[in-house]
Amino acid sequence: MQSKKYLAFSLLLLLGCTNEQLFNRSSGTRSGAAPATDKAVSSPTGDVSQVWVADLGRGTYKNPILYADYSDPDVCRVGEDFYMTSSSFNAVPGLQILHSKDLVNWKLIGYALDRLTPYEHFATPQHGNGVWAPAIRHHKGEFYIYWGDPDFGIYMVKTKDPAGKWEAPVLVKEGKGLIDSCPFWDEDGQAYLVHGWAGSRAGIKSVLTLNRMNPEGTEVLDEGVMVFDGHDNHPTVEGPKFYKRNGYYYIFAPAGGVSTGWQLVLRSKNIYGPYEEKIVMDQGSSPVNGPHQGAWVDTPNGKEDWFVHFQDVDAYGRIVHLQPMQWKNDWPVIGEDKDGDGKGQPVLTHRKPAVGKNYPVATPQESDEFEGHKLGLQWQWHANPKATWAFLNPAKGQLRLFTDQLPANYKNFWDVPNLLLQKFPAETFTVTTKLKFTPNEKLQNERTGLIVMSDSYGHISLVSKPDGLYLAYTTGLQAEKGTADTETLLGKLNGNEVYFRVKVDKGGKCQFSYSENGAQFTNAGSPLTAKPGKWIGAKVGIFAVRQDKINDSGFADYDWFRITP
Repeated sequence: MQSKKYLAFSLLLLLGCTNEQLFNRSSGTRSGAAPATDKAVSSPTGDVSQVWVADLGRGTYKNPILYADYSDPDVCRVGEDFYMTSSSFNAVPGLQILHSKDLVNWKLIGYALDRLTPYEHFATPQHGNGVWAPAIRHHKGEFYIYWGDPDFGIYMVKTKDPAGKWEAPVLVKEGKGLIDSCPFWDEDGQAYLVHGWAGSRAGIKSVLTLNRMNPEGTEVLDEGVMVFDGHDNHPTVEGPKFYKRNGYYYIFAPAGGVSTGWQLVLRSKNIYGPYEEKIVMDQGSSPVNGPHQGAWVDTPNGKEDWFVHFQDVDAYGRIVHLQPMQWKNDWPVIGEDKDGDGKGQPVLTHRKPAVGKNYPVATPQESDEFEGHKLGLQWQWHANPKATWAFLNPAKGQLRLFTDQLPANYKNFWDVPNLLLQKFPAETFTVTTKLKFTPNEKLQNERTGLIVMSDSYGHISLVSKPDGLYLAYTTGLQAEKGTADTETLLGKLNGNEVYFRVKVDKGGKCQFSYSENGAQFTNAGSPLTAKPGKWIGAKVGIFAVRQDKINDSGFADYDWFRITP
């Protein structure tokens, strides 16, 4: 059951209210009036995004199907159900699992990793490290996910229920620079693992290696054989996915770089090659740059083939597209082949996959009323979390964040682990949150607020001073280099409750603002232009930190977090 407050919020959107009118009415306020209570009754987990829906109705869809940073997506089909996972790098929980019935409408259903291992290593932010380019497969009644951690090796997790608990990770192949792994079980029972290499750790890249595995898929049995060298024609070949069809072994592999690459397919009658090569999709005359790296799936009736891939869009990360696919002379053709040369280009709109019926519109979770016992699946921490960072109070419908001490080596927010973040969900959107801050009276400079996190970040916050709480706007540019923050105090707050907002426009331009009554909002500083993080897009979320050690921290109660146009 959806919350009455949130249903009213959605209805006002349909009636054509402006964002300001929408916010005021949903909070029970008139312009200039103090807000009435806006406590939610139940969680809006069934709500559809108000800022990006790929399903156009009438049996058609638009790309991207996910305007969010689900980078390096891989998909498998089991019966009538499709399951997607993607790179999650240092974010926790990791290896998000999405579910769909039609390849267009997706919902988050869980995560394969509760924590990253080794635990202490990932207790501090490991930007750009961790979970790289996973592959999800279903074999003998179990789901398997393999991924490469460039610093430790290739891991595997498995389960019988992708929405439930996954087993502990198994280190299948130890080593530096092992990335982008995919398993394959042949008809004769033999198991294999193909993977790429990270030049930053291995000293070599643009080659693909094939290992034999034990049938259980838990360990490799040899040193591996190089089955493809992309140095001559396909630099930065990586992200391989293994399939078999009509007696051919196929390796689908991206090449050419994240933002400018193309989709390469290799085929051979022998699993060890030699492999023929063909570019089956590139940008062509479309506006979709670097369309590559993803998954081939068919429909339940086996009559249609589709390809899911990413497009890099700078601060928004690697968003997800769906392309029609067909076979010609045992080569796949992905997208629209305008000149008949067997190489396609991305489509922007298309007929939806023919899966036998129409399914309801669904989108990954975004807004949160904080009414459950667990954080919504849209949320991830910046590192392995502590149990003391957050407390959910369903009775009050609030999320309480306790301030955590900044790291000893703190330079800027690039170093902070207890950032609670979610992906940008669209090109343009607005985030508004309401909070009440109760700092420890013995401390100064405890802080909580709303943040857009990337290599150039900004946040609006409340910070405690001897004479009360002050509003502050902070920016950090080129954070990875350790650049110090620039902060502007905006004035003293009357009381300890405030509404924070950030409006994100095209190009990742972020305007922060605040309100003491939920009606009139005042801009905080000039717009910030968000940048990508390390291999990821910018994220938005909340935090609570302090400078000093104390035996009892202050806390901030977040009432809700809403994403609207």
